Amino acid sequence: MEEDTIREILKKVIDPEIGVNIVDLGLVYQVDIRPEEVYIQLTMTSPACPLHGVITRNMGKELRKFFPDLGEMTIELVWDPPWSPEMMSKAAKKQLGWIN
Repeated sequence: MEEDTIREILKKVIDPEIGVNIVDLGLVYQVDIRPEEVYIQLTMTSPACPLHGVITRNMGKELRKFFPDLGEMTIELVWDPPWSPEMMSKAAKKQLGWIN
């Protein structure tokens, strides 16, 4: 299990309000694969976002599909640094029509 693999799997998790995956949106700040757990730092586009629970549940579902024996998974919601549109990948900006 590698960080790149985890990030690819998390691309299947779509932010329901925006319609873009959470990795390309820049919401996944850190993925750390530890012996006892997978630790992920996640942010939302806004502190007022009501979809944190939906997104984290979907993250767990997707990761466990690929890694059924996955042990502990910790998803920490963080606000520093604050999310901004500059954190989006080129693919996300293209999907949203911000660039050609």
